[in-house]
Amino acid sequence: MKYQPVIGLEVHVQLLTNTKIFCGCSTKFGAEPNSQTCPVCLGLPGALPVLNKKVVEFAIKAGLSTNCSITPRSIFARKNYFYPDLPKGYQISQFEDPICQWGWLDIKVEGQELKRIGITRIHMEEDAGKLVHGDSEMNDGSGVDLNRACTPLLEVVSEPDLRTSDEAVIYLKQLHQIVTWLGICDGNMEEGSFRCDANVSVMPVGSDKLGTRAEIKNVNSFKFVKQAIEYEIQRQIELIEDGGTVVQETRLFDPNSGKTRSMRSKEEAHDYRYFPDPDLVPLVISDEWIERTRQELPELPEQRQQRFMAELGLPLYDAEVLTASRALADYFEAGVAAHDNAKAVANWVMGEITRALNDSGAAIEICPVSPTQLGGLLKLIDSGTISGKIAKTVFDEMWKSGKAAHIIVEEQGLVQVSDSSAIESIIDGIMAANTGQVEEYRGGKEKVFGFFVGQVMKVSKGKANPSVVNELLLNKLKG
Repeated sequence: MKYQPVIGLEVHVQLLTNTKIFCGCSTKFGAEPNSQTCPVCLGLPGALPVLNKKVVEFAIKAGLSTNCSITPRSIFARKNYFYPDLPKGYQISQFEDPICQWGWLDIKVEGQELKRIGITRIHMEEDAGKLVHGDSEMNDGSGVDLNRACTPLLEVVSEPDLRTSDEAVIYLKQLHQIVTWLGICDGNMEEGSFRCDANVSVMPVGSDKLGTRAEIKNVNSFKFVKQAIEYEIQRQIELIEDGGTVVQETRLFDPNSGKTRSMRSKEEAHDYRYFPDPDLVPLVISDEWIERTRQELPELPEQRQQRFMAELGLPLYDAEVLTASRALADYFEAGVAAHDNAKAVANWVMGEITRALNDSGAAIEICPVSPTQLGGLLKLIDSGTISGKIAKTVFDEMWKSGKAAHIIVEEQGLVQVSDSSAIESIIDGIMAANTGQVEEYRGGKEKVFGFFVGQVMKVSKGKANPSVVNELLLNKLKG
């Protein structure tokens, strides 16, 4: 390529508090329009904001988990602009002295070494409301729903260290994993709980002068982030190649067309006329508060991956899959506590458990098969009571009924047959009925062996011990 893309992300993280950042109104999603409002979030004259302490605690957790420095004294500012869903005519945010600064995340791009992506700042702010537009001939007007107004947000601003759409998505997924792991955000991108603005520019390869950037606003899926960045890179390159000039502007991404379109010229900081909010005193965070919060942090995903590999002997792939969410990692560890074979538990969690969850649309938190029950099933396999194939049948019944594995095995008579004489009798009958296949095998066509194994398992209804079957068959077929 003649051009080098330069990408920075601004991620808005809606915090999982019960009430808003500056008032006691509920943050519950999906309520009737304007039913979760008060004089503060409606911006009525004389109403004064009061800071929600839980928002500060969540911000400190986010900062510590992304290697940021926590600012001992931070201030809130008024960001002045007009929009119909911004009742005060300004947004309370942070400009100078944000609560978290100068952190980083290390991302792993396939086939490359770890790459460090700088985090310029994390600051607290309130969300705006939402415009609701009519969608029929009977309702062609627009309304303003202020339920979201004053909802607490963190804005995580990266350095322009990303160079491809793939790097941007990896960084975004890692940040998403951290905030959901901490329990400070539900991560629901469809509801806007985790959304991204992407700043994209291009510059000639070898240049150290950044190009003019365009900001793509409010992209709410990993797929769309990738598409929007790739389209914008190509648009800017083609514009430059045709002799045009990239202008600094805000653009919107249309998922239907896969294109970005101009929304408005890009504002600079001075356009917002930031100044300290006179209704909110400076926020002072003591070293003791920071240290106390640090001690409360859970073991983070990367730390847990390393422990799974070091202590449980799991390969990197398994460790990464099992730490996709904190709830999944907890389920796995509880399974290992019930059955001391980490690899076997990992295989079942990544296999049958994940398959059943996907098929049913259930979350791991409400999995019908508990970790203890899964451990009980695996013990039956290890003891030779049931085969791996029968275990899958037992698992499906466990999922439906909630019964323990040993009860289902007893009720349905699924105990594995390991008695050599019983299996030998079945083999003798099958060989007598399939003399042609016997001769084929003895003539060198060894693939026929699988036919005989299948027949034995069919006659035994899957109960015959596979290792005993293989050993006896091999001896008898060789004559």
